[in-house]
Amino acid sequence: MTAVLFTCAGQRVDIVSAFGRAGATTIATDLDPLAPALWHADHHSIAPRIDDAGYVDAIRALVDEHDVRLIVPLTDLDHVKLVRAREQLGAIVLLPSEEVVQRVGDKYTAHCFFEERGIPSPPSWLPADVPEDACYPVLVKVREGFGSRHIFRAHDRADLAFFLGYTTVDSFVQTACRGEEFSIDVFCDLEGRCLNAIPRTMIQSKGGESIKGMTIHDRDLIEFGAEVAEALGLVGPGTIQCFREEDGRHDVTDVNPRFGGAFPLPLAAGSRYPELALALANGERPEPTLGEFRAGVLMTRFFSHLCLTAGDGGDLVPFAEELPEPVAGEPGET
Repeated sequence: MTAVLFTCAGQRVDIVSAFGRAGATTIATDLDPLAPALWHADHHSIAPRIDDAGYVDAIRALVDEHDVRLIVPLTDLDHVKLVRAREQLGAIVLLPSEEVVQRVGDKYTAHCFFEERGIPSPPSWLPADVPEDACYPVLVKVREGFGSRHIFRAHDRADLAFFLGYTTVDSFVQTACRGEEFSIDVFCDLEGRCLNAIPRTMIQSKGGESIKGMTIHDRDLIEFGAEVAEALGLVGPGTIQCFREEDGRHDVTDVNPRFGGAFPLPLAAGSRYPELALALANGERPEPTLGEFRAGVLMTRFFSHLCLTAGDGGDLVPFAEELPEPVAGEPGET
C-alpha cells in the first residue's frame, strides 16, 4: 500500500478518508492534537509549528518512519516551506514549483500573470494606483490569505478610502464581478498536464468555502479550467474560481494549488483524484480524461463530530458513541 502523508490536516477528514478508501496508508499531521483529521488516519503525529526550525526535519522523520511516497498539504500554510525542501524530504510533494506557489499565493501577482497570458481577470490595482474612473463597486482584498478574510466591498471613493485605512493587511483593489460564480476543481500530473477539470456551481458559501453546489458539464468551463491550470503550471490539485460575465467571458478571481473545501463534490462525481494522486506516487503517467465525470451531483455539507477520551496510557483515543449507561436519569427521576 502507498503511504501518503497529509500536512496541516485540520478538519479535512473527507480527504484523508478518501485516500484511505482508494488504498493508501494514511498519515496525518497537525499542530493541534484535537484536529479531527488526525483521528481518521491510519497513523498520526503532532507536528511542530510551521515556522519552527525543526518543521522540515519532523516531516522527513515521518517520511522515513512510514516509507511515505507522497506528501499532500491540506492548507496553504506550509506550501513554500515544503517546496523549498522537496529535495530533502524523500517523497513526492504534491505541489507545483516555488515560483508558481508564490505567484498564486499573492493574488495581485496572480492577476498580473493572467493579464500577461491573455487570461481574463477583473481589473485590479495596488491601492495607490486606483484610477479616478474606476467602476464601482470594488473589493479591497488581502494579497496573501484564504477563507475570504479581510475582504471589503467599497461602493464609492469614500468607502474605498475608509476600507484601505481600516484594513490591517497588505491589500489590493479589484473590480467586483457581476456575473455568476463558478469553481473548477482540477488535477494535474507532475508535468503540469491537466488530467481533469470539474466545474461546479456556487449555490451557497460560508467563509469562502462552498457548502452547497452542483457539478455541471459545461464544456467552456472545463476547457477554461484546463487552460488556466496548464498556463500556471499547476501540479496535483487546484481550485480555480471565476465569474461568467454577460458577454460570456470568464474572469479568474483566485486559484488555490490544493484540494478545495468542496472536495467531496468532485469526488462523488467520479473525479478519482485520490487514485490519480496514488498513480503519480507510484511512477505512473495517467492520461487526461477531460470532461469524464457525472454532472448534476448536488452537495450540501453539514457539521459532524468525534468524541475523544483518555486511554489507559493517558493518550487520547476515540470514544465509543454507545455509552455503557445513561449520563443522566429520565426526566422526573431523582
